Amino acid sequence: MKYIVTGGAGFIGGNFLHYVVDKYPGDEWICLDKLTYAGNLETLAPVADRPNYSFVRGDIADRDFVFELFRKEKPDVIINFAAESHVDRSVSDPDIFVKTNVTGTVTLLDACREFGIRRYHQVSTDEVYGDLPLDRPDLLFTEENKIRASSPYSASKAAADLFVSAYHRTFGIPASISRCSNNYGPYHFPEKLIPLVISRALNDEKIPVYGNGANVRDWLYVEDHCSAIDLVVRKGREGEVYNIGGHNERSNLEVVKTILRTLGKPESLIEFVKDRPGHDMRYAMDPTKIEKELGWKPKHTFDSGIPATVEWYLSHREWWEHIISGEYRNYFEKQYGL
Repeated sequence: MKYIVTGGAGFIGGNFLHYVVDKYPGDEWICLDKLTYAGNLETLAPVADRPNYSFVRGDIADRDFVFELFRKEKPDVIINFAAESHVDRSVSDPDIFVKTNVTGTVTLLDACREFGIRRYHQVSTDEVYGDLPLDRPDLLFTEENKIRASSPYSASKAAADLFVSAYHRTFGIPASISRCSNNYGPYHFPEKLIPLVISRALNDEKIPVYGNGANVRDWLYVEDHCSAIDLVVRKGREGEVYNIGGHNERSNLEVVKTILRTLGKPESLIEFVKDRPGHDMRYAMDPTKIEKELGWKPKHTFDSGIPATVEWYLSHREWWEHIISGEYRNYFEKQYGL
């Protein structure tokens, strides 16, 4: 089987390739990534020399490029991680989110129609459901919840999901969708909350926390997410949505304080800042469907995953320091001589 993994140089896509390249040595894995600011080939160094792995640089919204790639490679499966994903950036510049997340998805789907595939899988987010009230811990997002996006980012992901569902129903594309809660773990780009806290705390820098830090997220260790996607792609039903959650709800302030305790750093580093516009209060996923249908369960709790994540950042300082300094952008040229 030949797989194209789009956005494979990003956080979750890179971890997914780490998970599958060695697990399935008989399959061919092609990483397709545009290498925008969040794409980092250093993330893929652990699999770069594998005979069943290759890298292609390109834009999923470039129709001519995508069609030529499908014509050349004749892939069996497409797993689409490629996305602009930072909410703050979507507030300041929504257009690029429409281009990558919506137009890019439709371009991939059109290529699937033209050339045929065995499965298309869309990696989505819990943010398409909007948010839940803090005072109703009994409420969880299920696959039956209506889409109720709050930010330009979540709106673009919701639109992409709707196109995937429409192409499945109208054109018979064998597609599936997974929606995950907040991921954390190795190779997470330092602008996101957990790696931001770790990197700034290690340098004794102030740590910005939106509002009063009461916003709650359900945290999922990235390897658990990768195992769930692998199951959905191989055994999940076509035309279905699967929620993936970690049963690890924590407020943003609690997350920050946990990391500071783990690092032995003072809470005086915390600095509350003006809240983000339209900031969702709480996300919480109900993963009952994937648990019952596919037997998936997360292996990591937040209490075990955070120390492991902190230890990874301590032992891989060069990786995230290259990002902070901008040096990681030179890796492509060094690696490929281009």
